[in-house]
Amino acid sequence: MLGKVCLITGATSGIGKATALGLAQTGATVVLVARNAKQGEAIQTEIKQQSGNEAIELLIADLSSQAAIRQLAQDFLAHHQTLHVLINNAGVMMGSRTITVDGIETMLAVNYLAPFLLTNLLLAVIKASSPARIINVASVPVNIRINFADLQATRRYSGFRQYQHTKLALVLFTYELARRLRGTGVTANCLHPGTVGTNILRNPPPLIGLAAKIPIASLVFSSPEKGAETSLYLATAPEVEQVTGKYFRKKKEAHSAKESYDEQVAQRLWEVSEEMTNVAHQNTSSNEPA
Repeated sequence: MLGKVCLITGATSGIGKATALGLAQTGATVVLVARNAKQGEAIQTEIKQQSGNEAIELLIADLSSQAAIRQLAQDFLAHHQTLHVLINNAGVMMGSRTITVDGIETMLAVNYLAPFLLTNLLLAVIKASSPARIINVASVPVNIRINFADLQATRRYSGFRQYQHTKLALVLFTYELARRLRGTGVTANCLHPGTVGTNILRNPPPLIGLAAKIPIASLVFSSPEKGAETSLYLATAPEVEQVTGKYFRKKKEAHSAKESYDEQVAQRLWEVSEEMTNVAHQNTSSNEPA
């Protein structure tokens, strides 16, 4: 991975931190995205020391804010002309409904719209860096459907259910992105990292929060290092360089939720997401020959 540039969100704890360290150990230039500058600087120093790699950079952004995401993209592009690996890893789970500065339900904003917006903003440089890889960290497949009438969960809010909806949206986005990127040399894949005890559970629904605190949870929750294995595999393994539009678990292709394979739903979600993020339509036009 020498000479490669990687950017990873949610890089200061859990799976993101473990993934960033793994990338650093390959010799890649790793750009960490953190919400908190002090914490980000500490992790940046730690990864440099543990990996022996000085090419570890830090960008600060609150991914619940679309203005901050746009600034993040500008800051990255001001210093880099290539991006070979983008890992959309950041995620949150909220026990109660909150909204962002943009008036969007927080999990929808961070878990789905942030990856959608950031990927689109960086897509030109990713294409120019081909072969390149986009990796979205999703979750366990659950057979639910996208509720276009209530994407922001204003009715009968369930934190766990809304989390599932946002991760399903991320898988739908991944598959549609892969279709739109055919012929560009850029792949898009997603994964389930396993059930990992990380800071994503910092404000969870009550039952999940309780489960994470009791000793038996160690038998259920994997380590961040274990959870990072599939992300690292998709980012670095030669055998998946041309694999795209797939869902992985434990470094193997797996089946995602039934709804995730519905191309009409994916296309509709893409259009709604463009409206919610004000992303230009031409950013991801297909490069396939007519």
